[in-house]
Amino acid sequence: MDDKTTEPDHDSKASSIADDSSGGETPSSASSPSPASSAEHESSVADADGGEGDQAESLAGGGAQRKRKRGSRGGQGRKKPSEAQGSADGDNADDIAIDGGGNNGGTLPDELPEPIREGRVRDVTVAERSLVRKPQIGDTRAPMVPPIAPPGPARSSEDESSGGSVQGGPRSGNRRRKRGGGGGKPSGDAGGRSQAKGDRPSRDGQSKRDGSGNDGGRADREGQRKKRRGGRGKSKPTAAELDLIEQRKGRERNGKPIGRYFMCVQVRPGMAQVGVLEGRSLIEHYVSRPADDISQIHGNIYLGRVQNVLPGMEAAFVDIATPKNAVLYRGDVQYDAEDIEQKGKNARIEDILKARQMIMCQVTKNPIGAKGARLTQEVSLPGRFVVLIPNSKTYGISKRLPDDTRKRLRNILDRVKPDQHGLIVRTAAEHATEADLEADMNILLKQWDDIERQAAKVDRPALLYREPELAVRVIREEFNSDYRGVVIDDRRLYEEVREYVQAFNPELADRIEHYDAVAEGLTVFERFHVHEQVHKALDRKVWLPSGGSLIIEHTEALTVIDVNTGKNVGKSNLEATVFHNNLEAAEEVAKQLRLRDIGGIIVIDFIDMEIKDNRASVVAAFRDALSRDKTRTQVFDITELGLVEMTRKRIGEGLLTEFSEICPDCEGRGVLVDDTLLD
Repeated sequence: MDDKTTEPDHDSKASSIADDSSGGETPSSASSPSPASSAEHESSVADADGGEGDQAESLAGGGAQRKRKRGSRGGQGRKKPSEAQGSADGDNADDIAIDGGGNNGGTLPDELPEPIREGRVRDVTVAERSLVRKPQIGDTRAPMVPPIAPPGPARSSEDESSGGSVQGGPRSGNRRRKRGGGGGKPSGDAGGRSQAKGDRPSRDGQSKRDGSGNDGGRADREGQRKKRRGGRGKSKPTAAELDLIEQRKGRERNGKPIGRYFMCVQVRPGMAQVGVLEGRSLIEHYVSRPADDISQIHGNIYLGRVQNVLPGMEAAFVDIATPKNAVLYRGDVQYDAEDIEQKGKNARIEDILKARQMIMCQVTKNPIGAKGARLTQEVSLPGRFVVLIPNSKTYGISKRLPDDTRKRLRNILDRVKPDQHGLIVRTAAEHATEADLEADMNILLKQWDDIERQAAKVDRPALLYREPELAVRVIREEFNSDYRGVVIDDRRLYEEVREYVQAFNPELADRIEHYDAVAEGLTVFERFHVHEQVHKALDRKVWLPSGGSLIIEHTEALTVIDVNTGKNVGKSNLEATVFHNNLEAAEEVAKQLRLRDIGGIIVIDFIDMEIKDNRASVVAAFRDALSRDKTRTQVFDITELGLVEMTRKRIGEGLLTEFSEICPDCEGRGVLVDDTLLD
C-alpha cells in the first residue's frame, strides 16, 4: 500500500477529464470497499507529476513525507517501485502529464496548486492521449455490449454514477489509481474506452484483477441479451424493408403522382361501375349491383345441403339458398379418407357425399344463363398480399414474381405460415415486408374464425361470408404504385376505400380522391371519357387504326371474331398488307377480350397469310398482348385456314350481358321469321 500523500494539482484534474473522455474506467467510491481499500482511498494516490528524484527519495525514506521539488513534469525517467518495497499494487499513473519544459525553480506552499504551464509536446503519442476530445452525441448513452466481450471490462452502472461527467463536471478529488503492472499507458478500443494493460476480461466478462467482479456491468450485459431475445415486438425496420417501402410509394413528377393506370368509380342507385384506363384508353370495365346475392356471388362462402348426387356426371347438386342449385364436381370435393366406407385409391363421389349432407363450399363461377354456380370445397380467403387456404397444406408464391423476390418471400413465408392452414403469396406482395404479410394473414385468420363460429350455429343453407363491394374488391386485386390515382364519386365508398388502402398501403392513400360531380358539372365517366369508350365496347364492329375492322359475334358454344381488311388497301403488296392488318388485329382482339370480359372458347379468323414466319409472328404478338391480362388464357397455333383457337377463363357473363336483355320478339336470334309465307 502506498503511503505517499497527494498534493492538490490542477493537472491531475485535467488528466482526470482526459481519462474520462476516452472512456476510462474507475472503480466506484460508493461501493463498499474492503478495509485495505478504504485506507488506500483515505491516503489517496500520489500525483503523476512528481519528479524522478522526489519519487526516489520518498521510496528510500520508508514513507517519510517531503515537499516535492519542482522539476521535470514529464516523469519519463521515473523508476517503478519494486515489490520488496511493498508496492505490489503498482504506482504507475494512468493520468498523462504534459511536459512543460522542466522548471527547476523554487517550491510552492502545500495549499497552493501547481500552476499549469503550456508548452509544445514533443511526443506525438503523449499529445494524442492527453487531448480532451470534444463531447459528442451519444457519449452519455450506455455502449451496446456484444455477445463476446471486447478486450477490457465493461463500465458498470456504479462506475458511471461515480465517474462524473465527460464535459468537465465536478468530480471527486480523490481518485483511486488503476491497478496493473503494465506501465500505466491506457489503450483506447473501438468504443472509446481506455484500460490498463493488466486488466483482461475473463470468459464471464469480469476483470481478472478486479475483486469486485464488476457485477453491475455484467448485469447490464445480461439484461441487454435477454431484451434482444425477447418476443417479437415493434422493432425498427431494416434497410431492406425501408427500401421495399420506398419502392411502394410510387413515382412523382413536379409533386404529382404518375403511373400507367387510372381508375374511375361511378356509383348509381342499384349499380356501381369501375373503369380502368391505361393512359386515356379504357382497358377494363366492371359492373356490380350491391348486395346482389343471385348473380354476383363469386367468392362467397356458403353452408350448403347436398340435394342429389349424380354418379354418371361425377357431380352433386347443392342447395346454397339461391334460386338455382349449384354444382360441385368430383375434382373439387375435399374429404378425409377415414370417413369413407369403401376404401380405395380413387374414391367415387357417391361414396364421399350423401343426400341431405351439410357441407361448406365456395363459389368459383357465377351462374350463367340456365347454368347454376360452380362450387369448390377448397375454401380460400383472399387478402391484399396473401391468400389463406384453411385446413390445407398448400404453400406457394405467385409465379409472376422474379426469382430473387420469390426467394425472399419464401424465407418470410417459412417464418409466418400457420401450421394448420395453407398460404399463397400474391403478386401484389412484391414489395411487401414481413410485417405486411403477417398483418394481412392475421386479419384472414380472424375472418376464418368468424366463419367457423357462424357455421356451427346454423343448420340450414346459409351465406357465411360475402365478398366486399366491387370497388374494394378491384382495388384489393389490382391497386398498386402503377396507378396514378383513383377517383370515386360516392362519399361513403370513398371513405371505405381510403380506410382500406390506409391499412395496407398507406404510402398510396393520398392517391384516393373524391370526385364531386355537382361541383364539376360532369359525371366522372364523362370527365375522363369513359362513357364514350363503353358505348364503342358494346358495338359488334371495332375499327382498326389502318382501316381494318373486327366483327365480334356471340353464340351458345363459343365467341367468333372475324378480321377484315376493310378500308386498308396497303402500299406495296398483298402479303405485307395482310400481315400488317393481322398484327393490328392481334393487339385489338386482346384488348377487346379484356374490356368486354369475353370467356369460354374463342375462335379468331385472321386473314390468310402465305408466309409461315408471318403466321408465327402474328401468334407471338397475340400471346404477348394477352400476357397483360390477369385472367388465365391458352392460345393454340394458327391453322392452315388462318384460324386461332383459344380459351379464356369465364367468370361472368360479360359486358354486353350487363347492359342488355334478350329481345322479346326474336328471343335472341336477331331475326324475325315471317310465318305468313309458310301458310
